[in-house]
Amino acid sequence: MSDVRLADLLPAYLEHLADRHVSPATRRAYGGDLAQLIDFLASRGLTRLDQVGLRELRAWLAEGLSGGLSRATSQRRLAALRGFWAWAVKTGRAETDPSAGLRSVKVRRDLPVSLSQAEARQLMDALAGRLRDEGTALATRDLAILEVLYASGVRVSELSGLDLDSLDRARGLARVLGKGDKERSVPLGEPAWRAVERWLERRWELSSDRSGRALFLGVRGGARIDPRVVRRLVHHSLGLVAGAPDLGPHGLRHAMATHLLEGGADLRTVQEALGHASVATTQLYTHVTSERLRAVFEQAHPRA
Repeated sequence: MSDVRLADLLPAYLEHLADRHVSPATRRAYGGDLAQLIDFLASRGLTRLDQVGLRELRAWLAEGLSGGLSRATSQRRLAALRGFWAWAVKTGRAETDPSAGLRSVKVRRDLPVSLSQAEARQLMDALAGRLRDEGTALATRDLAILEVLYASGVRVSELSGLDLDSLDRARGLARVLGKGDKERSVPLGEPAWRAVERWLERRWELSSDRSGRALFLGVRGGARIDPRVVRRLVHHSLGLVAGAPDLGPHGLRHAMATHLLEGGADLRTVQEALGHASVATTQLYTHVTSERLRAVFEQAHPRA
């Protein structure tokens, strides 16, 4: 089957990724990468799987880097290649895997911008002030959303996927369905619980037949809130805090992890809360202030 056209294989591979519960965002990214590879190869008269070798794959990656693609994007392209050819070999569509000879692209990871603890407090105070001024169900919902995002560090997709029965008030936990359909429990602090409980008292004002068991609802039609609405809400809310960076929901996730570490949490605990498969991801994703590092050093090192 190695003489099959590459373009004919792409839909089947994307369907395979969907069956593996790969996230829609990753499927779109890999699909776009592979479609660009197919165009690149076709421009050189190569359309079949058996015509592609290590040299052609290297040329495509090199063209991207020389054209200004970031190393992170190049690393993702490499992952797309490896996944595609591993699937092609496993399913008998290819006899060999030319991507096996490719070297990984070293990625420099810059520390993301984060909120300070003072800015996080100012953010919640600003939303609480808006709620006092307006007194609407919408303002109640918005405060609850921001409190939950900052308290739990959940992804925006995980927040919008929360249901009413995801909440366990007695244990102070919320059940979250993360990447790869992996479920985990995340704790919520008292301010977050109070905000959620106030929202639950007003939820009926936005609900409709389309609401189902969704915890957070959109304004139009009362359906489950769209992640894009949450992103706009976070950007707008941070605009209420003078000097705060313009961040999305992922910025609150990073702030939560950073502030946990600053408060003395260990890396494994933060890893569990964030739902990272590897602690290495957590190490790259979080940073600890120099003051915190110095305090740990002085406390733990025998020659401090």
